[in-house]
Order: sequence, then structure tokens, then C-alpha cells
Amino acid sequence: SIDDFGTGYSSLSALKSFPITRLKIDKSFVADLASCADDQAIALAVISLGHKLDLRVIAEGVETEQQRDFLRANDCDEIQGYLFSRPLPAQALARLLADSHGVVA
Repeated sequence: SIDDFGTGYSSLSALKSFPITRLKIDKSFVADLASCADDQAIALAVISLGHKLDLRVIAEGVETEQQRDFLRANDCDEIQGYLFSRPLPAQALARLLADSHGVVA
């Protein structure tokens, strides 16, 4: 996957230069999805571009239900962030998954 797509050293040329299967939308574009039209446009563009290239698109840094709802409504494939859980030690993660029976918000 290409992590933090749209920032730093990630570039469009990497999409055809490397054997990738996933794009991760940087959390800086996710943080203000509820209120920033520019961030909404960027997220939509990354989702569309990823899907046109047969890639799965992951949004990182999802902390609110509004962010989750926007991403779900616009066909983002996967979302990760504190809305679901803070980082956990391996044993705590195993308990969380067992208790939720694999069901995540």
C-alpha cells in the first residue's frame, strides 16, 4: 500500500511504478471532512482514482461518526482510527475481536 497518499514523497507516478493494491488517504485530509469542502474533494478524488486503478482505498485517522459516514457514503473501502479503538497490545486486541465477534462499527 501507499501510506499517507497525497503528502510527502507519495506521488502519482508511484501508482504505476510500484506493485500496490491499496491507497491510504492521509489523516490530514480526513480530519476536517465534516467542514472542509477542499478535504472532501481530495478524499473523493483519491477514492475515485484508487477505484479506477482497481485499488482498495483506506482512510486513516477516522475519529468521528461524521467522518465515517462521509467515507462510507462515498465508497471508501476501509477506515481506521480512534473512532474504533486506540492502539492496543496484542492480547487486548485479541480480546476486543473475540468480544465483538469480528463486528466493527
